[in-house]
Amino acid sequence: MKRLLVAVRTNPQVFADLFRAELPAHEVLLTPPDDGATAYAVVGLPPAGLLAQLSGLEVVLSINAGVEHLLASGEVPAGVPIVRMVDPGLVEGMVQWVAARVLGWHRNLSAYRDRQMAGRWAPLTELLASERTVAVLGAGALGAPVAAMLASFGFRVRVWSRTPRDLPGIASFAGRGQLGAAVDGVDILVNLLPTTAETVDLIDYALLGRMAAGGLLVNGGRGAAVVDADLLRALDEGLLDSAALDVFRQEPLPADHPFWTHPRVFVTPHVAAITHARTSVAIMAETVRRHERGAPLDHVVDRARGY
Repeated sequence: MKRLLVAVRTNPQVFADLFRAELPAHEVLLTPPDDGATAYAVVGLPPAGLLAQLSGLEVVLSINAGVEHLLASGEVPAGVPIVRMVDPGLVEGMVQWVAARVLGWHRNLSAYRDRQMAGRWAPLTELLASERTVAVLGAGALGAPVAAMLASFGFRVRVWSRTPRDLPGIASFAGRGQLGAAVDGVDILVNLLPTTAETVDLIDYALLGRMAAGGLLVNGGRGAAVVDADLLRALDEGLLDSAALDVFRQEPLPADHPFWTHPRVFVTPHVAAITHARTSVAIMAETVRRHERGAPLDHVVDRARGY
């Protein structure tokens, strides 16, 4: 009987019970066994040393789309595949969160709330979606459906990614050399990139300055992509109107961070695309079954790329 260790911070018992129902021939554990022998590890942000104490690992299953913490720890042996989470529930959540942030800004909903609190009847200029351009950084499992959703509302949509992507009705830019062109003149910039050596500090003052004046930054990817001080500067100077942020360099966001109190920054606590236990366990259990049949695994992390 192969062992599967569930080492997640939120609702571990729920995950374990679902795995036991999906994989009744496996021993599902919530703590590492004394001998360390474990074929599968299901992890989110595991504590330091947890993976290093396991032996006989065959697959590491991440409940998150981002895996930079697993790569940085160096605890996963080189020959062991890390499978990142691509879950319809997670994708649906991200699409909805970006839609809420983009449409709320596009239709001036926050501005009208401010006017309501001040008792002001003051209509603002309302534009059609077709009069605004959006650039989505990242065109993979999250970026592609987000871009498609925005295009369905009528926005002029561009995507930028490491390699070219062919998405119907959407302009594609690829490689560092085309990043500026992807962002030039856009009203809304949506970041859904993973953390890699190439994406850290990617969104700096210079890049934000290439957007149309008074635009919106939406970050649902990773906090390390944005240079915090540059974003605050762009907001204070009026280069940007607003920023909607769900991810941060340090989480939880420190209590003294200026994002909390800046009037044009909207903070959510890393909830844009949460992992739903029921749907994610079904996907991970199928990965285990595929592995044991000797079938190729989907969404295996390319360690050289970082995702």
